[in-house]
Parts: sequence; C-alpha cells; structure tokens
Amino acid sequence: MLVKKLHDAGLTSDHAFNAAFASIGLSFASWLISVKAEARGIERADRWGIFIGEWAPTFFGLGLALAHYEREDIITPDKVTGAAPSYS
Repeated sequence: MLVKKLHDAGLTSDHAFNAAFASIGLSFASWLISVKAEARGIERADRWGIFIGEWAPTFFGLGLALAHYEREDIITPDKVTGAAPSYS
C-alpha cells in the first residue's frame, strides 16, 4: 500500500498539503517567469503554468489519503486492550 509506505517513510498529511499549496504558488511563479524571460509567447507560459498546476490536486489527494491513514493509526481503547468492538 503506497500510503502506508509513505507514512512509514515519515511523510505526513501536513507535508502533502504544504506541497500542494507550494505548487499553486510555483505554478503562478513559473507562468510569470516564462512570460517575462522567454520570447516564445503567452502560450508557452500557459503550458508551464498548467503543467505545474496539475501537481496540486495530486498532492491534495495524497494529503487526504494520509490524513485518513493517520486517523486510523490513532490509538483507541480497543487497540490498547485488544478487545473486539461491540456493536450491540
């Protein structure tokens, strides 16, 4: 399971969410730099911005998956006692 391996490697949902927000800023910065520095026009700048902008949803998705995994990883009384939860 990819999420478990990422969590075991030390990646948290906060890291993924921060990367998502950073990629939004990086997308704008790359567009702005491309518009100013390259003579190839706005179309190329748009492509750079869109390419990097596609990273944000991926990081947000990873952040949600890691947050879900972290919630399940919280110690509950059943995990401490080893007792099965009663659903009666």
